[in-house]
Amino acid sequence: MSAPGVFITGAAAGIGRATALTFARNGYRVGAYDIDLDGLTGLRDEIVALGGDVAIGELDVTNADQWSARLREFTGSTGKLDILVNNAGVLTTGLFADVPLGVHRQTVDINFTGALTGLHAAFPYLRDAPGAQVVNMCSASALYGQPELATYSATKFALRALTEALELEWRRYGIRVLAMWPLFVKTAMTDGVETGSTKSLGVNLQPEDVAAAVYSATHRRGRLAKVHYPVGRQTTVLAALSQVSPNWMQRLMTKTLTRS
Repeated sequence: MSAPGVFITGAAAGIGRATALTFARNGYRVGAYDIDLDGLTGLRDEIVALGGDVAIGELDVTNADQWSARLREFTGSTGKLDILVNNAGVLTTGLFADVPLGVHRQTVDINFTGALTGLHAAFPYLRDAPGAQVVNMCSASALYGQPELATYSATKFALRALTEALELEWRRYGIRVLAMWPLFVKTAMTDGVETGSTKSLGVNLQPEDVAAAVYSATHRRGRLAKVHYPVGRQTTVLAALSQVSPNWMQRLMTKTLTRS
């Protein structure tokens, strides 16, 4: 029996890299994709040193042709895509009007349209793999719109909605769709980031924390479907409060935490 396969975007560094290593250590055949080929080469060497099986390749998640090519290559030998991890993303901070429009559009293209494109391209493979799963990397910024992170927050709200819709729509095919909800993670993406919320809450999660949560969530089975997985104590508390708080209270809490 061939090893299960996991396809990870944004795998050259940070959360994606940690997730690739975690699945490799647990016997998965890993497909690691990014625009950073040097980072992927280092990751491949590390996984091979562990005795793992890994394929790497260039993937701009906004490019539908590249998605099709990489999925075809990864599944070519086994035809299997057991888990898709939509992790690729960018973070831009600052006052909305001060950020160039092109940067806003790029954030939407990568964080949301990139995941949407991948989901569309991967569907036939997921449909044909018994017990297939999709992990979308959401964010605590999708609990309430975040000042200084407005467009990033908006993309995560959109990804949250897409996750919830496909979790219902794809259930008929046996495909499980879930979202991970980390707060700020110590990666290159958050280096030098100073917003009201980072000053209030800090940057406390490590990439390995998120990777462990992804692996645990994809190996959790139960009678009641769980869609959203907060990562870390802070996000767990914020997510729980959002379920029981009226909108005005969520607004006040966000205003306080972001020092707006």
